[in-house]
Amino acid sequence: LIFVQKHKCMSAGIAVCNIPSAAVEETADSTLCHILNLYRRNTWLYQAMREGTRVQSVEQIREVASGAARIRGETLGLIGFGRSGQAVAVRAKAFGFNVIFYDPYLQDGLERSLGVQRVYTLQDLLYQSDCVSLHCNLNEHNHHLINDFTIKQMRQGAFLVNTARGGLVDEKALAQALKEGRIRGAALDVHESEPFSFSQGPLKDAPNLICTPHTAWYSEQASLEMREAAATEIRRAITGRIPDSLRNCINKEFFVTTAPWGVMEQQVHPELNGGAYSFLPSQTPSFLGLRTGSYLELDPNDFHCIQFC
Repeated sequence: LIFVQKHKCMSAGIAVCNIPSAAVEETADSTLCHILNLYRRNTWLYQAMREGTRVQSVEQIREVASGAARIRGETLGLIGFGRSGQAVAVRAKAFGFNVIFYDPYLQDGLERSLGVQRVYTLQDLLYQSDCVSLHCNLNEHNHHLINDFTIKQMRQGAFLVNTARGGLVDEKALAQALKEGRIRGAALDVHESEPFSFSQGPLKDAPNLICTPHTAWYSEQASLEMREAAATEIRRAITGRIPDSLRNCINKEFFVTTAPWGVMEQQVHPELNGGAYSFLPSQTPSFLGLRTGSYLELDPNDFHCIQFC
């Protein structure tokens, strides 16, 4: 995630772009991996074996695998039903989950094509779900969407998975719920403070918790595709007009006038036809490409366009 002060970008005429289809398959696969891990307790069983714990009798298995549950017939609730949410739903149905979702921004009808059920309030989803998985963007309306109040609306002993945005979950409330057993287990790929460390923060003593370092998106294929997509959008900015030529500009509606760039003729700049392009030392780039997971304070005077990648 790139943290950009959008209001400053808008006032300075900076186009902010993203890659909305990047790593959807990887994120969905990682989400299912976390869900299955919570239900089948593989991480805890592995740790027990590494520590030399004897796991042989039924009583010993019951102690180490406490909390393991059958998946078929369980209800998986998805908060947000965009690309990644839909991809998770398709995978989850193959394992026997009943899938429900809550997404106030999505038009009716998609649920019928995917064979899932839509609920129209967050409270209904939390009340009905055995496992809740987050797949929505972070904005000013849903910061700490999962907090002490909403956790108390969840089923006793439900699971929680977050591969979306760290700010969606109040980690202090989650830690307390894990300690009290109100949430049976949680898996987080994203965190309020990154890079995440188990040695500090409210989750350091929380039980039944799986954490990964914001890597749900990663595969060799996805990494390459993201770089290619970012480079393609950058090329559109350089050779065309900002924001008119951009496909994934997320603040295009805030532009009053097009930035004062002429369209570069391809014969004038043949090096842009798939080749590498470098700015001269005296030139200031007007489009910035940034890697996922970085944090940067930007001077709006330096750029005309910012790329998420």
